[in-house]
Amino acid sequence: MPESDEFLYRSSSEIPYFSRDGEIYLAEVPLRDVKKSRPLRVLSEEDFEFWQTYGYVIVREAVPAEVAGRLLDFAWEFQGYDPERPATWYPEREFTSELDRDLYLLGFVEAYQHQYMWDTRQSQRVYDAFVDVWDTDHLWVSLDRLNLNPPNVGNRARALIPPTERGFDINLHWDVDTTLAVPPQRVQGIIALHDTREELGGFQCSPELFRRFEDWRLRQPAGRDPIRPDIDRTEFPVVRPELRAGDLLIWNGLVAHGVAPNTSADGVRSVQYLTMMPALPTHERLVRSRITSWRELMTPEWNSTLVGDPYRHESLRYGPAQLTDLGRRLLGLDEW
Repeated sequence: MPESDEFLYRSSSEIPYFSRDGEIYLAEVPLRDVKKSRPLRVLSEEDFEFWQTYGYVIVREAVPAEVAGRLLDFAWEFQGYDPERPATWYPEREFTSELDRDLYLLGFVEAYQHQYMWDTRQSQRVYDAFVDVWDTDHLWVSLDRLNLNPPNVGNRARALIPPTERGFDINLHWDVDTTLAVPPQRVQGIIALHDTREELGGFQCSPELFRRFEDWRLRQPAGRDPIRPDIDRTEFPVVRPELRAGDLLIWNGLVAHGVAPNTSADGVRSVQYLTMMPALPTHERLVRSRITSWRELMTPEWNSTLVGDPYRHESLRYGPAQLTDLGRRLLGLDEW
């Protein structure tokens, strides 16, 4: 929807961030080079230095573990799976498209507006962490979904997704076009809904590639893939940060990252996708769409990968979430 709008909207913050879709932003200063103009709220000086050097940062106990656990219980309930019966995790179903198939294989939960999801979105500590990253308090929150990914076997095997030679790769990719002369800025995040384990898979990234990106880029051939890195993993290791229930991981779109498969025997990886970005109150179509999505429990329409549950849409299950004053601003219902 807004992606087709060629007009760049300026954020309401005093820092000039510009965007046409509320996801990818142009900025005078890249986030990795920002000099803080306001005191850090959640991140320590060491955290912020790590963020700017390696492209990601972990906020411990961003929400209480019991809040994360409650959201995990909701994910099980929404999907209709029994956490004690692995056979229920692999229902046979027909797919309407390749995207529908891939989302199922990767464990996406098509819920966006439940109260528990909004409880984490409007958490003060979560918000303050993103204020630290963007260096502005005029933010919106993403209206994204959950992930509940059981072992990638059977009808959830990664091999069922046809491989491609270029473009997006779930194992390692960038969120922005890295061949542009002025790379755009994008920030993503997840909240862990349980303690992670190596065999459960999940978020992985190459922080050393982020640290040495400019040097690496100068040595690459013309016509390289703009969003899939071709790297020697001995030189640029891929790491899998350990998270505990309630931890928030924030990453820069310029850090190569992906999701490792779940190779466990009977464990499940689950997270909430949650990020924040500079508010665009003059982007009236986007504001209306965000508010309507919350109020009427409509699947967000500005991202083609957000598809909604095909069997029992969330609008048939529960009503609109209650918002705090902070939540109303993070949605765009009230201006900053």
